[in-house]
Amino acid sequence: MNVEKTKCLIIGSGPAGFTAAIYASRANLNPIIYEGLQPGGQLTTTTEVENFPGYPEGVTGPQLMDDLKKQALRFGADVRFGIITKVDFSERPFYVFADDGKEIIAETAIIATGATAKYLGLPSEEKYKGQGVSACATCDGFFYRGLDVAVVGGGDTACEEASYLAGLCRKVYMIVRRNELRASKVMQCRVKNTVNIEILWEHQTKEILGDDSGVNGALLVHNSGSEKKIDIQGFFLAIGHHPNSDIFKEYIKIDNAGYIITHGKTSHTNVPGVFAAGDVQDPHYKQGTTAAASGCMAAIDADRFIIENPL
Repeated sequence: MNVEKTKCLIIGSGPAGFTAAIYASRANLNPIIYEGLQPGGQLTTTTEVENFPGYPEGVTGPQLMDDLKKQALRFGADVRFGIITKVDFSERPFYVFADDGKEIIAETAIIATGATAKYLGLPSEEKYKGQGVSACATCDGFFYRGLDVAVVGGGDTACEEASYLAGLCRKVYMIVRRNELRASKVMQCRVKNTVNIEILWEHQTKEILGDDSGVNGALLVHNSGSEKKIDIQGFFLAIGHHPNSDIFKEYIKIDNAGYIITHGKTSHTNVPGVFAAGDVQDPHYKQGTTAAASGCMAAIDADRFIIENPL
């Protein structure tokens, strides 16, 4: 087996991973970064990004991630296509195994594996992803100003997304499969008291409709079996995210939803020398900007940890 040593191993790309790589490289940690199954993370599935600082005219998600990657490479980060398949965080240095057959011995590790949005599993979801189908109202809602949209879900996240969209859109349908909301009472009241939100109780999505220009409707089915078509231009999933933390949970503490728990306002996990950044540890904000900021924090925390705990 091919064994390598590094001061800092970054697992996962995206805004968190690449920003961590930029800062770790500038601190002379010579980081190795494995990009993961989706190089660039969730933003690579987004078309236009208008709310990332430094791009006054907006930028596509893939271009933004390519820019961050180039910046990391400029400072000497060793960026590799591939995934980490197994970790041993039982003692430091840490032993990490990649799908390219390499074994990495790392003084510190930064987990930036992100989270995966949950989808309904419809073929039309995949077809219109980025053309009207989105899993982030805060990211993409701006593009639907004055239009009609739908939000799927009945929890706090769905209510928050619907409320946000209601401030931008002409009409917001909430597609709820039960006859009640799972959200907190405060969020339920907010949604029910918003005049341009219509809750479609006991409905599920059968198909997302559209044409070459994107989404133009959705076919719903009531629990009784009757069908209903709604005319919409945007279809937002708000049924949760799954943090990509499974391979770490033998060593790293996670919450009930699978998010890695970090200490206070730091990136420190329960394992000294292992840090977490981005959506894998963020159940609240889930933005590219906050992910990038936490990647910066993780690299600084790793650098300070190495200085204070030399091997």
